Amino acid sequence: MKLKTLFEAKKPTISFEVFPPKKEYPIETIYDTIEALKDLAPDFISVTYGAGGSTQNHTIEIASRIKNHYKIESIAHLTCIAASRETLTKTIQALKDEGVENILALRGDIPESLKNQHFKPAFPHTADLIQELRKTDHFSIGGAAYPEGHVESQSRVSDIKYLKTKVDHGLDFLITQLFFDNQKFYAFKENLELLDIDVPVIAGIFPVVNLRQVHHVQALTGTRLPAKFQRILDRYQDKPEALREAGIAYAVNQIIDLLSSGIDGIHLYTMNQPRNTLAIMDPISTIRKTLTQG
Repeated sequence: MKLKTLFEAKKPTISFEVFPPKKEYPIETIYDTIEALKDLAPDFISVTYGAGGSTQNHTIEIASRIKNHYKIESIAHLTCIAASRETLTKTIQALKDEGVENILALRGDIPESLKNQHFKPAFPHTADLIQELRKTDHFSIGGAAYPEGHVESQSRVSDIKYLKTKVDHGLDFLITQLFFDNQKFYAFKENLELLDIDVPVIAGIFPVVNLRQVHHVQALTGTRLPAKFQRILDRYQDKPEALREAGIAYAVNQIIDLLSSGIDGIHLYTMNQPRNTLAIMDPISTIRKTLTQG
């Protein structure tokens, strides 16, 4: 099913994100993760891949397995900055052949191997990729949104204007970058309404369960930590299990607040850690049933 159709029929959705294992690990490890998550009945699972498409083939394989074996809708992440026109055409055809109907269109990062060359990408922007994908009606296309602004953007205004450009090129839905302050998400949604950006916006939630994750997330996304979250880190930074429990509780509280606000959907960045995902989903199981029943 195309996710555009799903969002028209059901809100809120609950979905997960997984990623292919690193090259030194067998691909079967990701299927252990999916086996542990499937009974949670997610509405869809997205599959990311590394910079430069280093695990692109695995992404297609995993997205296909999720859809065709586990009978759960899947989204394949697709980046364009390092793709030639020929490579992108082959990838699109491979996704079609596997029956994958949903793509998250992303620019991606320029691989280190190309940064010192006179690199001229065939698809320099996400909007170019969306335009290419819209040459067929096979896919429902999603894009990334940044409630606190993209780390490379000049300003939040320019960031939202470019988001408007992407939507106008044919996005069916948006999945946000992680955030820890729901008020910033609500303010972001208000800004989208001012620009008549009227597509489902799925909130990306990232449960922080150790300090290494905090530092990595901040360096990668530039997201800001609200005072109440910083207090958790200060109090439990030298107590790993307590920090994990507090991080999970914080994510649960975020999700409950978002669901109560009438959110289009929740997208949980699982980091391939089913134990943490199960711990987050259990406290909201009754709320989820209530929302499903209307």
